[in-house]
Amino acid sequence: MTSVRPRRKPARPRPRPKQGASPGRPAVALTSLRWKIAALAAATACLVALAVGVLVHLWTAHDIRDRAEARAFNAVYSAMDTYHRTGTLADGARLDPPDLPASLRHPADGNRHTAYDGHVDGNSGPAYWAAQRVDGPGSAVLAVEVNMSPELYDLRRLDVTMAVASLASVAAAVPLAVYGAGLVGRRLRRVSETAVRISAGDLDARTGPTPGRDEVADIAVAVDLMADSLGRRLRDERRFTADVAHELRTPVGGLLAAVDLLPDGETEDLIRGRVRDLRGLVEDLLEISRLDAGAERPAPVPVPLGAVVREAVARTGLDTAVVVVESRQSVETDPRRLERVVGNLVVNAHRHGGAPVEVTVDGRTVVVRDHGPGFPADLLRDGPRRFHTGARERGAGHGLGLTIAFGQARVLGAELRLCNAPGPEGGAVATLRLQPGSA
Repeated sequence: MTSVRPRRKPARPRPRPKQGASPGRPAVALTSLRWKIAALAAATACLVALAVGVLVHLWTAHDIRDRAEARAFNAVYSAMDTYHRTGTLADGARLDPPDLPASLRHPADGNRHTAYDGHVDGNSGPAYWAAQRVDGPGSAVLAVEVNMSPELYDLRRLDVTMAVASLASVAAAVPLAVYGAGLVGRRLRRVSETAVRISAGDLDARTGPTPGRDEVADIAVAVDLMADSLGRRLRDERRFTADVAHELRTPVGGLLAAVDLLPDGETEDLIRGRVRDLRGLVEDLLEISRLDAGAERPAPVPVPLGAVVREAVARTGLDTAVVVVESRQSVETDPRRLERVVGNLVVNAHRHGGAPVEVTVDGRTVVVRDHGPGFPADLLRDGPRRFHTGARERGAGHGLGLTIAFGQARVLGAELRLCNAPGPEGGAVATLRLQPGSA
């Protein structure tokens, strides 16, 4: 029986992800593949530029020192020749200069020697010295200094030029890397969107031809092949279900007729009940096969939602409270299919939930709640599965009732969501929301 009792407007259940929706989430911009590839390209360009810059700097600095040493060595040779011939010092040559490096002050022999002086003062920078004794031991030392400041200044300018060129190369490489990564990312996103559509039930979704002959194209081909195989298997399964249901319909009808010929008694009632259960199963299978084939079409008419829900609850014959918080004058929907959805939800709540079972009508929303253990986690995650029931003796899962409810809700263009009520009371909550454009 159906009882109507006033109660306060219940709290709306928290929004849950739509059944069958994609579990994936949009990638954060800075963590997407495009920016990862761009960051890798930028890091690679920086490392290459740094390595090239360091190598060029070291090679140039070494070349500057070699050339300065050669100049100093040759200058001493020329100055010594001039000093022996004319007795005068050539430009840049000095005898026993006070700033001569210690290693050149007392050469052990009369050969020419060179030394690097990295000392920097206000007047001069790093220099290369070359020195040679004028005559024998104890004589003066003739020395020539080659200042390296101009060459080192050019080296600093070269370093700045290399740094600017490196930054320009990185600035040019990053946009190119972003563009190239974007091309790959768009191709991968296309494959991902196709996979999401297939997982949501669109078995006709295909990636189609993909430019290139790389790993992305291989993935696209594999996804399309998987969709083809999955579509064939599901079509075979649906065809088998429909064929079995059609084949069973005639013998089940014969069984019902034969049961009517049995004499009244406990055995006749037991057989009649089992045959009726079998007929209900066959009708459910036929309904599912029509829903799978997309053969169901709604017949929308303006109806009072509260009255239709009360009628659907009354047809179940189960003790259920119906509360109409806010009811529109009428909604455009198919009343037969709406009754089918609400009736299945109520029966499922009584069969697998706990009393009391409450149905609330608020605008275009119908909420069916029980106070049992709630929906199993795998049902909330994967949706209802066929030929499974929530009864312990028949294993985990649910049977055909919720499957039909979801199928008819899709035909109506309505949204059906399942969740568990928060708080100590708990319980399963099924929310049917008729969209303004519903059937």
